[in-house]
Amino acid sequence: MDLEHGKCWDSSKKDSWKTILILAYQSLGVVYGDLGISPLYVYKSTFAEDIQHSNTNEEIFGALSFVFWTLTLVPLFKYVFIVLRADDNGEGGTFALYSSICRHAKVSLLPNRQVADEALSTYKLEQPPEKNSSRVKMYLEKHKFLHTALLILVLLGTCMVIGDGLLTPAISVFSAVSGLEFFMSKEHHQYAVIPITCFIIVCLFALQHYGTHRVGKRGWMSLGGILLCITGSEAMFADLGHFSYAAIQIAFTFLVYPALILAYMGQAAYLSKHHETNYQISFFVSVPESVRWPVLVIAILASIVGSQAIISGTFSIINQSQSLGCFPRVKVVHTSDKIHGQIYIPEINWLLMILCIAVTIGFRDTKHIGNASGLAVMTVMLVTTCLTALVIILCWHKPPILALCFLLFFGSIELLYFSASLTKFREGAWLPILLALFLTTIMFVWHYATIKKYEFDLHNKVSLEWLLALGPSLGIARVPGIGLVFTDLTSGIPANFSRFVTNLPAFHRTLVFVCVKSVPVPHVPPAERYLVGRVGPAAHRSYRCIVRYGYRDVHQDVDSFESELVDRLADFICYDWYKTDRTNLYTDDAVTSRSNESTSDGRLAVIGTVSLSGAPAYEIEETLQPASVSGGFTSVESVTDVIEMEPVRAVQRRVRFAIDDQSDTDAQSEINLQSQQELEDLFAAQQAGTAFILGHSHVRAKQGSSLLKRLAINFGYNFLRRNCRGPDVALKVPPVSLLEVGMVYVV
Repeated sequence: MDLEHGKCWDSSKKDSWKTILILAYQSLGVVYGDLGISPLYVYKSTFAEDIQHSNTNEEIFGALSFVFWTLTLVPLFKYVFIVLRADDNGEGGTFALYSSICRHAKVSLLPNRQVADEALSTYKLEQPPEKNSSRVKMYLEKHKFLHTALLILVLLGTCMVIGDGLLTPAISVFSAVSGLEFFMSKEHHQYAVIPITCFIIVCLFALQHYGTHRVGKRGWMSLGGILLCITGSEAMFADLGHFSYAAIQIAFTFLVYPALILAYMGQAAYLSKHHETNYQISFFVSVPESVRWPVLVIAILASIVGSQAIISGTFSIINQSQSLGCFPRVKVVHTSDKIHGQIYIPEINWLLMILCIAVTIGFRDTKHIGNASGLAVMTVMLVTTCLTALVIILCWHKPPILALCFLLFFGSIELLYFSASLTKFREGAWLPILLALFLTTIMFVWHYATIKKYEFDLHNKVSLEWLLALGPSLGIARVPGIGLVFTDLTSGIPANFSRFVTNLPAFHRTLVFVCVKSVPVPHVPPAERYLVGRVGPAAHRSYRCIVRYGYRDVHQDVDSFESELVDRLADFICYDWYKTDRTNLYTDDAVTSRSNESTSDGRLAVIGTVSLSGAPAYEIEETLQPASVSGGFTSVESVTDVIEMEPVRAVQRRVRFAIDDQSDTDAQSEINLQSQQELEDLFAAQQAGTAFILGHSHVRAKQGSSLLKRLAINFGYNFLRRNCRGPDVALKVPPVSLLEVGMVYVV
């Protein structure tokens, strides 16, 4: 048996290594596309003009030395061996670091957090030591302004990633096409390179919807060009979710890193032996004439692949920002049913294309584009270094001195390059700064207004008693069908529903308050996505459903969402009456209490997607098990909004044993009838049709607000709201099923 066990283990190990090697190969184009094409423009950007050669070639070898140590320290040591380990359930990137920090410390500004979210299997927390009460954690949690500063830091890094998605296609394609100077005269090359570059850029973006002087006194300024050798390093971390830590580590350590070092050494060796050249410093100077055409074609194709990967990464981070309420709503198209995370955002795609062409035509050389790209890259790396230092303390529970050493060592290197980039402010580096300020302002204003809207909803929600009092005596009618009332609240009755009933005195016989929320995890397993509970007694036929998505999850379309929601409600009804049946063994009048009592709004159960075997759900009696309905997760008692109040303990009920077997049988029959009737009402309502009730909001600042707030809310947010996708478009609600309720938010 031991021998067989050993063989089995070896086989699985071989398969796992085979998978890792395949992933490592696949990562070459996606992860290392940008990093791999950097030799096209690093030396050309490092030296503004042709090198004034010395006999010792110290300027050439000095630049090579900088390139070697920069590649070794930043991509290899920092990213491959440290930062890649700071993943968020296998996901990487700026928002992955931020979500990890928010789970380990109360620094998040995101609304509608719940205690139930911490029960998610992907809500991974590394348990701190018993004596752990980190002063850094306590200081961060105590000061609210640090929460805002942390969010702004994350938004700044995100905006620089978007800026990199704009600049990388321009510099990589431009550098590759510049190789044509060896095959045509300078006059023809001057007028041909720009149109060809723009044509390739247009084709690149049009296909997106298919699927990702010497070193001394002037040496410091030359660092702005040398830092371009590490552009694309952040992609190793950002694309971690598509591959694996081992695959990216193997690909870079054993293939990409040696290949890049050899490429830079080869260029340096050629330049050191050929002091006289009729061309400016270029990658193609060192390529033998016999293979220049093939190398030119390969370089152009490689630049397209690398640019496509950066553009896809830009789409991904914008989608993450949108999921966490930090970006206006845009249309997200999923280009692949098989590959997770392959998305396309039409508005962003065409906007990036226009800006990329404008940058190419405006700058007209790799020097200025390189200065702009270098500053964007270094800003992202500095943000990653700061966030990783917090992860070391808050998530890994390491001594603060270790995080400080990490911050000082890598931060000082990156600050050196960052300062060198800032000296090129008037030579192109102004562009990412301007772009980042513009995008950060948009994202922060949107996030600020979203928080204020949520606080308004929270303070203006109506009580459960108000809902239960609605009836024929007040002239309120219940009409056939299912009414899905969308709200950001996880408890209470939203104000938009009270406004709806006030203006149209009727609502549906089956009422569901739906909250589609994002939680600070990359993925929520389907079996843990739905939190379902009652609003009022069972006879009222009102429910609350909280649908939880991670920041990288694919949101369902309306048809599948509607059918799955009804299935989860049916599972919840079976589970809820099953609990009543079990309770009936120990308590009196269980059926009466279930049907008539005003159940507190807050008791929710995790209803999974585990299919029920055997008969339909409403016919299952004794064979029904709680685990088969809830996917193995217990019900969450007394789940309330964290912002509203602290969670309260579940109230214990006094019980006594029932003796009369006949009464037990009668009560069980009554429970089965009640359960079946509720299920029949649910399915009948589904057949009658579903209405989607959404709020159509207009936000304005309250009287006496500061000028800055009035500008941000009255002009900034409302302009963005009018010109971005509405919630009905984001949810893909058919117009025939849409009911919009106008609401004015005074914040």
